[in-house]
This record gives sequence, C-alpha cells and structure tokens, in this order.
Amino acid sequence: MSDISLIVTIVNKGWGDRVLDASVKAGAHGGTILFGRGSGIHEKQKFLGIPIEPEKEIVLTVTYSDKNEDILNEIVRVTDLCKPRTGIAFVIPVDKVVGVAHLLSEIQE
Repeated sequence: MSDISLIVTIVNKGWGDRVLDASVKAGAHGGTILFGRGSGIHEKQKFLGIPIEPEKEIVLTVTYSDKNEDILNEIVRVTDLCKPRTGIAFVIPVDKVVGVAHLLSEIQE
C-alpha cells in the first residue's frame, strides 16, 4: 500500500476553483474538477413548480496521506463545509498511481 490518498470534495457549482486553490495552498500539486448533479434529500428544489437540477463540482486531489489533514482543513476554511448544504469532502486511500509524473518520480526516489 502506498502513502497516497485521493481527496474528493463535492461542492455547489462555482466553488470548485476555490477548493482547488485551497488544496494547492495547503500543499497539493493540483487537482481535477468534474461536473455533476446532486440528488440528496436537500437537493429537491423547485422554481415555479419546475424541479431544479442542482449542479455540483467534484474536485479530485491526489496527494500524500500526510498532507490530508492540512488540505482538508484549508478546504473547510474556504468553503464552510461545516455548514449544511455547502458540500462534502472525504479521503480514499490509493493503492497504486500511474500517469502522474511528478508524484511517481517522488515515490520512486
């Protein structure tokens, strides 16, 4: 098992860049922003009787496990993730990484 993690942050549309900037400020090398739709219990809003599809941004950040806490703390600070309906972040351990040149070169040294 490697000491690499994937931090997944899901926020409302327009907040992905803030998450990415916070991650880099806290020590990440970068990240990827994907777009999606929410379907949670608090996501069922309507406008004039028409359901609104809540748009989300998913930020994926591959980083060293020892940086997880600093990165998560900075993400929470800039996005107020502790408040309801602002988003969620979680960490997944990563067994292998390929195709990320700057991380692989550091791991192999």
